[in-house]
Amino acid sequence: MHDIRFIRDNPEVFDRGLARRGLTPLAQHLLKLDEQRRALITQLEQAQARRNAASKEIGEAKKNKDEARAAALMTEVAGFKTTIPAMEAQEREVSGALDKELAQIPNLPLDDVPDGKDEHDNVLYRTFGEKRDYAFTPKQHFELGEALGQMDFELAARLSGARFVVLQKGLARLERALGQLFLDLHTSEHGYTEVSPPLMVRDHVMFGTAQLPKFAEDQFRTNMDLWLIPTAEVPLTNLVRETILDQEQLPIRLTACTPCFRAEAGAAGRDTRGMIRQHQFTKVELVSITTPEHSLAEHERMLECAEKVLQKLDLHYRVMTLCTGDMGFASRKTYDIEVWLPGQNMYREISSCSVCGDFQARRMDARYRGKDGKVRGHVHTLNGSGVAVGRALIAVMETYQNADGSITVPEVLRPYMGGASVVAAT
Repeated sequence: MHDIRFIRDNPEVFDRGLARRGLTPLAQHLLKLDEQRRALITQLEQAQARRNAASKEIGEAKKNKDEARAAALMTEVAGFKTTIPAMEAQEREVSGALDKELAQIPNLPLDDVPDGKDEHDNVLYRTFGEKRDYAFTPKQHFELGEALGQMDFELAARLSGARFVVLQKGLARLERALGQLFLDLHTSEHGYTEVSPPLMVRDHVMFGTAQLPKFAEDQFRTNMDLWLIPTAEVPLTNLVRETILDQEQLPIRLTACTPCFRAEAGAAGRDTRGMIRQHQFTKVELVSITTPEHSLAEHERMLECAEKVLQKLDLHYRVMTLCTGDMGFASRKTYDIEVWLPGQNMYREISSCSVCGDFQARRMDARYRGKDGKVRGHVHTLNGSGVAVGRALIAVMETYQNADGSITVPEVLRPYMGGASVVAAT
């Protein structure tokens, strides 16, 4: 959520940021609503002040036995019983319209974010490892999984429909091992606190992290009016909603391994085979809550934490700085980690690390106070995948596949696999 005071003081900067996002100028429209709101507030305050003053004057008039003046004042006060509620309703309507407009506007990109329209304009930041050579033609993960008899999309479709999968035996354990490795690494080496959050949340929680109102069609909602979380970012970030944190508490770093649920409303015809784009998937999420002056450094740190898990697995990847046209709604700057998939012969996103500034914190009303006890303002929030477990499984399967269709288990995962060094058909 944008601060209308910032827009009021920096309309050109605001519109320039929107233009970089490919949006039309909105400052003047928003400021017109803001002027209406402020004028109504002033009128309301004046009316309330006059009502209070007139009420006092009634007593003075009666004390002076000026019955005519007392009667006139009583008539004036009685009139306020209808005019003030009407003014309050009008102010709520205009304020609501302004808030609704502000809630639909994406965050502004940082100055160093590259301009662009889509993923083709993203900029390479760095790489790790190299593409492997194979003495055979690498297969895609679903070909490997189905041949092993441990990845079944038809069975899942009978249970739940398209974009679901049933994993069994070694692949089921391998997926679990990946999640455990990521959590252990982030909690023991990277200083994140593990959380087991609810998987269903209320409207205001989804609003706080900006999934609502704009992206409602991408979410699953229950018949209890609760939303299935699309990412653990939602409950983790909202743990600080409506709080004032002490500066000494920051940064707060949280992680969770949860199922995630997405309707994939705009994904018709895309990645219809395999586990790349599922309605249900597992992801390890990283969330940081920090002060404004430390948020950019925290962004770089979070990226390094997400990279470390892929380095432990010795997976080749690249980091891309997303351009203005490819960034998420709440982000000021985003790094995507794209892992190399030999079977697909392409890079695919496996993590997205974003710094959101105070955009989400304003929606959640999450603030912090300095060492002097004074409230400094809103915290800054960051989120990132550390990493997507299902896509990590895909990357391990395709990278560590063997000519006979078996999957070599990376060394770092073997303690989580009971010492098994290979996943093979049984």
